[in-house]
Amino acid sequence: MLWTTVACAAVIAAGAALLLSPWWWIAVAVLAAALAAALGDVLQRRHSILRSYPVLGRLRFAMESVRPEIQQYFIERNVDGRPFDRDTRTIVYERAKGTDAEEPFGTEQDLYRSGREFLVPSLAPCDAPERAPRVRVGGPDCRAPYGMALLNVSAMSFGSLSANAVLALNTGAARGGFAQDTGEGGLSEYHLRPGGDLIWEIGTGYFGCRTEDGAFDPAEFAEKAADDRVRCVSLKLGQGAKPGIGGVLPGAKVTAEIAQVRGVPQGRTVLSPPYHQVFATPRELVLFVARMRELAGGKPTGFKLCLGSRRQFLAVCKAMVDEGVTPDFIVVDGAEGGTGAAPLEFADHVGLPLTDALATVHHALIGAGLRDRVRIGASGKIATGADLVKRLAQGADYANSARAMMFALGCIQAQRCHTNTCPVGVATQSRRRARALDVGDKALRVQRYQEATVRSALQIMAAMGVRDPAELGPHLLLRRVDEHTVRSHAELFPALAAGELLAEPPASWAADWRAADPDRFTI
Repeated sequence: MLWTTVACAAVIAAGAALLLSPWWWIAVAVLAAALAAALGDVLQRRHSILRSYPVLGRLRFAMESVRPEIQQYFIERNVDGRPFDRDTRTIVYERAKGTDAEEPFGTEQDLYRSGREFLVPSLAPCDAPERAPRVRVGGPDCRAPYGMALLNVSAMSFGSLSANAVLALNTGAARGGFAQDTGEGGLSEYHLRPGGDLIWEIGTGYFGCRTEDGAFDPAEFAEKAADDRVRCVSLKLGQGAKPGIGGVLPGAKVTAEIAQVRGVPQGRTVLSPPYHQVFATPRELVLFVARMRELAGGKPTGFKLCLGSRRQFLAVCKAMVDEGVTPDFIVVDGAEGGTGAAPLEFADHVGLPLTDALATVHHALIGAGLRDRVRIGASGKIATGADLVKRLAQGADYANSARAMMFALGCIQAQRCHTNTCPVGVATQSRRRARALDVGDKALRVQRYQEATVRSALQIMAAMGVRDPAELGPHLLLRRVDEHTVRSHAELFPALAAGELLAEPPASWAADWRAADPDRFTI
């Protein structure tokens, strides 16, 4: 009896202690929360997996949220990350920091993979020039030609990038003597304040030079283009990652600052149509480019496109020949180019990649007898000196880079550009996140990256026995087309003679040349 009483007293005491313990209540709270979550999962109708596996199904969403980080930091190798592999990102980071981008023990690349490309070294290499050459942009109708650097900042708008990112890019461009493309979002104070050279890009929304109803405003355009910091003006016809698609800027994102820069009402949704209002035919396009150049005081004027139809570009060439008017430059944006946000189907399936598009534009201008009047810029996944030399060999006169410049700013390829949650303050309008980007430090990194990349390109050219980019040609770039066969780009993309399309087009071009109509964009 005594032992029974003692045992009961012990049980009661233990229960009382347990009830008084905070861990008991924590356990009860956790259990209650799990039961509530399970009940909510069973009753909700959006996710089938939660109805079948209450609570446990949430682990799937948790794992998916960290999958990109696990892939990047623990699974991907140095050579297979996308869009840019780790080796490429490392080269940019090291050059931006001013350290040597060198690796021991040899290449990790599979040199026998189909599609692999090689630059041709010379048995008689030469010294690299001490100063990087510049490209004179400005045709016969240009009154203020510009000396373009071999590598420049590609189009990225304020709004897509933070104010600090734009400031750092332009400060780096001012210090390094290269140009920054503004993107289609207008001329902001962050582009203008550091004093770097600008290529002002005009898109279908005509931001910064538009009327109240969204049409092109020639007076406002002329006023802003007269700024000495604007060295060239560019008409955007298409973008590599999303050609032929317009855009919507929700009213909630149209802040007072963005409204002022873009010339739109604050808080009101803004539409960018997929097409231009100022032209509808190849001839009208060419004549509008000439009008832009006149309004800009004779500054170099051109357009940017992501090529699709060779026939349509030939129609533009015919219009140039008919009117005796040419742009001063054409920027060819490859389908592998980047964007802040685009439908996946467009990024993956629409438009020609840069190699094919560049060859088409280069040879078409030669065949139409226009190549000596027009400079060609190349953009789309250009990050290293080797990338730059390849594009120059394929026919470009200079190149632009966007994402590599973002890496120089500190981008870690988190691929959150469209969420406004960029972890390093580059692609965001959050002031708190943008504070992470120190303008002075990142401007220096942008400058160092550009200078080191151009220097690397010149060293590669010297190893090929070439001192001037004009000496490069497609015969110096080889591609493995299968396990046993290597062809030069001169063989893969046969050249046209100057004016050949005007005289007697070769069989491979004849049908498209005949069908090209300067007064219609035919497919």
